[in-house]
Amino acid sequence: MSETAIDQRYLVQQRKVNPQETDKPVFAKAMRSKSGVFEGVSFIRNKDKASVMTLAQAQEVIDWAATKKSKAADYVTTIICKGQ
Repeated sequence: MSETAIDQRYLVQQRKVNPQETDKPVFAKAMRSKSGVFEGVSFIRNKDKASVMTLAQAQEVIDWAATKKSKAADYVTTIICKGQ
């Protein structure tokens, strides 16, 4: 029985549009229900605790942040590979 590997190597990073030298990027921590349904996202500073996602899940995070976060226009939200 062979398993198909899921391409799960993406993080979502958010930076201020006009960052100051002290502004550091934040990373998405996706919130999911027990059944795996996406419920939202919080942005955290610790890259090691950020959610590692598939490309589709990362896009879901970006779409959610653009519509649900009141200050979304103040930030640039991008998908990056885990090693970046």
